[in-house]
This record gives sequence, C-alpha cells and structure tokens, in this order.
Amino acid sequence: MRRFAALIDRLVYTRSRNSKLALIADYLRHTPDPDRGWAIAALTESLDFPAVKAGTVRALLATRVDEELFRLSRHFVGDTAETAALLWPEPNRGTGTIRAPERRRGAPPSKVEAATPAVLASLERAPRLRSGTRDSEWRQSPLSVSQAVDALSAASRSDAPAILASLLDRLDADGRYALLKLALGGMSVGVSARLAKQAFAQAFGVPVDDVEELWHAIPPPFAPLFAWGEGRAERPDLADVAFFRPFMLAHPLEEESIDLADYAAEWKWDGIRVQIVHGGGETRIYSRGGEEIGGAFPELVAAFDQDAVIDGELLVRGEAQGGEAASFNALQQRLGRKLVSKKMLADYPAFVRVYDLLAVDGDDLRALPWTERRRQLEAFVPRLADSHFDLSQIIDARDFEDLAERRAGARDAAIEGVMLKRRDAPYVAGRRAGLWYKWKRDPLTADCVMMYAQRGNGRRASFYSDYTFGCWSDAGELLPVGKAYSGFTDEELKWLDKYVRDHTLNRFGPVREVEKSLVLEVAFDSIHASKRHKSGLAMRFPRISRIRRDKPTEEADHIATLRGMVT
Repeated sequence: MRRFAALIDRLVYTRSRNSKLALIADYLRHTPDPDRGWAIAALTESLDFPAVKAGTVRALLATRVDEELFRLSRHFVGDTAETAALLWPEPNRGTGTIRAPERRRGAPPSKVEAATPAVLASLERAPRLRSGTRDSEWRQSPLSVSQAVDALSAASRSDAPAILASLLDRLDADGRYALLKLALGGMSVGVSARLAKQAFAQAFGVPVDDVEELWHAIPPPFAPLFAWGEGRAERPDLADVAFFRPFMLAHPLEEESIDLADYAAEWKWDGIRVQIVHGGGETRIYSRGGEEIGGAFPELVAAFDQDAVIDGELLVRGEAQGGEAASFNALQQRLGRKLVSKKMLADYPAFVRVYDLLAVDGDDLRALPWTERRRQLEAFVPRLADSHFDLSQIIDARDFEDLAERRAGARDAAIEGVMLKRRDAPYVAGRRAGLWYKWKRDPLTADCVMMYAQRGNGRRASFYSDYTFGCWSDAGELLPVGKAYSGFTDEELKWLDKYVRDHTLNRFGPVREVEKSLVLEVAFDSIHASKRHKSGLAMRFPRISRIRRDKPTEEADHIATLRGMVT
C-alpha cells in the first residue's frame, strides 16, 4: 500500500501526461502481482465495493472526530477521502476513542448520527476480525493493496465500518487517502483508462491496441495480461470471448474543403457510440470507453444474435419524430440503469444506427478499406431486426459546398454534425490523421446570468469553478437553465473565483448564491425540453464562451428565446 500511496501522491501533483505515463509504467514494472493489477483497476475506476460508500466513511469518522469539525473541514477541502484521511486519529496518540457524536440541544438527528449505532456495533466486533493476531503485531505488519481489496470485497454492510477502521488504523495519512480513494472510487489524479493502457504498453513494450482488446476481456487483477506483457506466457486466446475492439476515432475538420471523391459523408448522430459483439454464445454492448452496458439495453442484447461485431450509434425513438431518433435528452433516461422497467422500455425504445462492420462470421474486416466494409455492411444489416437496427445512410451531396449547406441547415434533434470517412481507410484504433473527420454543427449561444457557484474537484477543489446560470422568464424571474465548468482559461477562472467570493449573498452547504450581476455567454450544442428543470429546458454540453462584464444583466436572454432553439 505504501508504493500505491506514493504513486497516487505523485500523480496528484504531476500535470505532464508523459510524466504520468512514466510513473505508472515504473510502478507496473516493479510491483508484484496481484497488487499492481488491483492498483491499475483502481486508477481506471474498475473496482466497486458495494458495502463501502461515502456515508460509511462519514458515519465512521463521527465515532472518532467531532461531526461539525468534519463538516467544516469537508467543505474547505472539497473531498471526503482527503478530509477523512487527514482527520483520522493516529492510533498511537491515544485519540482513537470510539464514541457517538454529540448533538446540539433541540437539533434533529443527522444522517450520520442516525447511522452511528450500527457503526458502533460494528466497531465493537473489530477485534474478532483480526483472527486472533496480537494488536501490536497486526498494526506493524505492512498492508498490501491486495489485502485491502480482499478485506473490502468480503465486507458486508454490517461489518464494513469495522473492517475499514481496522485498515485505516494501519496506515499513515497518505496511505489512508489511497485506501479511501480505492474504496470509494473517483481517484481524480488525471489518469484515464486510455492513459493507463498506454502506460502498460510502455512498461512492457507491447502494442497498445492489443492491450486495449485484452484489457476488457480479462478481469482484475489481470494476471494473464501481465504474464503476456512480461513474456512469461502467450497472448491470451479470445476466440470464444465477446471482446471489445478499440474504436476508430475522428479528428475535428479544420481544412476549408474536402474532396468528396475521396471521402464519404454521413450524419453524426447525437447518441452514444457503441459496439455490439456476439461471440462465445453471448452478446455484449460496449461504450466508447470499453464499459459493458448491455444490462441497460436488454432488448438490444436479445435482438443481436449474429456472429458479428458492429459499430454504431445508440439512439432512442421519439413519437414526436414519427419513430425517428429523439434527442439525447430522451436517451439519457435509459443510461446508467441497472434495471429497466417495462414502462421504460416502452417509453424510450432503443435502437442502433449502424456505421460499420468490424467482423462477421469469424472474419475480421478491420484491415479492409471502408468501401469494402460498407459493401458488406449493406449486405449484413438486413439480417438484423429492423425494429432495433438500421443503416446510417450516406449523404448524397454534389460537392463540399453542397454538403456545407446541408450541415448548416441540419437542426434535427439527433443530428450533431457530419462525419467524413476516407473511402480507402482501414478501421484502425484511435485517431489517425487524414482518415476520419468530424464536422460538428456550429454551437448555439445565449447570454445568461450567473446565479450560483460551487467548488470544483481535484486541482480545482479550492476554486469556485462550477457555475449555475439562468435566463429571464416572462414574469421577470431568473430561472436556472444550465451548469458549466469549462470553456474558460486559468486566468479567467481566478477572476471568476474572486468574483464569487466578493459577491456571495447566501451559502447553502457547498453552494454559494451570488449577486445577479454577471452575464456569461454560454455556448451549447443543443437545447431540449425537460420536465426535470423549473425552466423546462436542458442544455447539451454547455460551456462558458465569454465573460460579458460589459453587458447589464437585464439584457441577458429570455427563456422564450431559448425555447425557440429547442430541437
């Protein structure tokens, strides 16, 4: 755990991508199995411990530290794991008294206080969890990542506090922080799954595309993957596994013109990119990041029974669109669900608009040019149920100027722009220059008034960087229409943070209400009707385009104007 804690600490303070790669690669080379496998799984958010949640940590800390002190500290630090790691009493200082938190006279019990009796009961059982080992020996023995994972995996809701407390007592502040981040997720160290896979490839000198394929087919702690990387075993055989193939991605189009003799154009649909794989007797649906999401779309899993791999856009049909694709807002109702009700299936029927065919009947087609894959795709799609799958059509534009006009006029609810694909290009992982381009629609903009602000996370934890903004209703009331935390420079962030602190009206926990005196020009991809918001609107990908210090708030846009942009 010490090596893992040191890695986390260095990653937090390292901004350079290459430096992060070097740190992770060095850790993987010099850390034994299974610790390195569990560590890399934690870095990529691949671990889940159902019995340990943020509430567990808060209730546990209330038995050792004053609850109000924790609340104020958490508000200042901005992260539960970091706050708990710093406040947790050192066992050898005699401050680890187990007690119930005191409550002010007349105050109702908090959620933490209500949970405390169960936590205290769990802590009373803590000595039995140590299997008879003497306390001094138990505290002095080093804690490994795998031991921590084993303990947290075996924990139930009732004994999780005792197990977590016993682990925390064996660690210093850095170790406690690493343990809590491992347990709760949300590492916030600037390491994406892709970067971790590249670090693995760099550590052992293997192709990152091979790592990507194997990564999602082998569960943590990835022992066969490390054995292959180190040359101790052959590449794992995935012949009978519905494994993930890395997606081919596109560069933003920056040139003035593209010759449509060399490139095919099709609409860029506003859903989520998915890959559906059937193999080894099962069907899996993968998101762009390789996450398996088939549980949220059981009707698609049941409908895809062909020995094939397809690449397409997951969408939802909308009644207002005559059965065509609805907006992304409708798709969001289905995303992230573990269980899907019959009503949800009926109200938001999912389908896939197929872009590409990567494999069929045991043949890998990725090395073929796009024209040949397209020919086979057109022959393959009729084998699928038309209720759940259709073919993404090619845009029949005369030339690039004609295509530009069509793109400019496309405000369909589910169209995000245009894709341009080189006709002779194979299907290759990642972004390769000159092969695929995405030409998104020009963003919409609106002048909005800042209403609320909240601290960010990670390196922004000390800045108010998340801003809720609103527009005027017909009654002259400001109603929230969105929230953004990007689009501004570091210098603008410092200015906005100072503005929030100097113009705070009220505090609601971590949220500050500010004077309604600053106009922000907000750019967004689209806007949709929403019953979840008082304004009745929801923006898609809002970001701060400009800080309009020159503009009075009464000249900000009205809700009615934004309703006119709804698709």
